[in-house]
Amino acid sequence: MLIAPRAGRNEVKPMSDERKLYPEDQARVDSVLHSGYNDVERKPFRPLYMMIMLNVVVVALLFLSKWIVKSAGIAW
Repeated sequence: MLIAPRAGRNEVKPMSDERKLYPEDQARVDSVLHSGYNDVERKPFRPLYMMIMLNVVVVALLFLSKWIVKSAGIAW
């Protein structure tokens, strides 16, 4: 048995339909956003580099833990 959703429950309204700020406040927000103060040049995200560095750190911690166990005289 299929149940149809009620009308209006899953409707998505565009954000332009709702005004949350007064026009003068919205103008101030727009002027700050377009002033360029928050513009930051970023390097592109490199997921392969992140994975390689993560593996390097994990392997280094593995060898560090092995060295600690060996220097403490604990049989492994």
